[in-house]
Amino acid sequence: MVADTLHFALSQTTTTTGVPLAAIADERPSLFVFLRHFGCTFCREAVSDLVRMRAAINERARLVVVHMGSPSEGTTFLTERGLPGVDHVSDPKARLYEAFGLERGTASQLFGPAVWKRGLEAGVLAGHGIGLLAADGFRMPGVFLIFRGELLRSFVHRNAGERPSYADLAVCPTSAR
Repeated sequence: MVADTLHFALSQTTTTTGVPLAAIADERPSLFVFLRHFGCTFCREAVSDLVRMRAAINERARLVVVHMGSPSEGTTFLTERGLPGVDHVSDPKARLYEAFGLERGTASQLFGPAVWKRGLEAGVLAGHGIGLLAADGFRMPGVFLIFRGELLRSFVHRNAGERPSYADLAVCPTSAR
């Protein structure tokens, strides 16, 4: 990802409350979490993980959730799952996803054996369930820590079932502080 592309994408995008992403990321390290569609088991699991890790994340960075639902769908989804008031971005056309290099997944990235295994763990055993397809079901998720226009950390999922540690990704390298 080219720094100019990153800066342009952040400067052209606002949260659902109208705050420019570039301003957020200039103010303090910001953890941008790109979700899959709201019906996805792994999306639901990711939000549950963010709720559990929210205090640790907030000590280190500002949390911003990016989703493909409408602003009201995003507010409802995040509030119902324990993230009321979190900054979020509605990106139904996935333009910000594309700017960050988050592509549409392949069959193996979305439906391979490792994904089925993780889907069973997350959907059935952990109780996150499966919802209806609510956006581009092929779009891959990712996580990016950005501060003052610089990409400090990133996690681009190799398959839909990968589960990063959001709190660990929110740690700002000493050189960037």
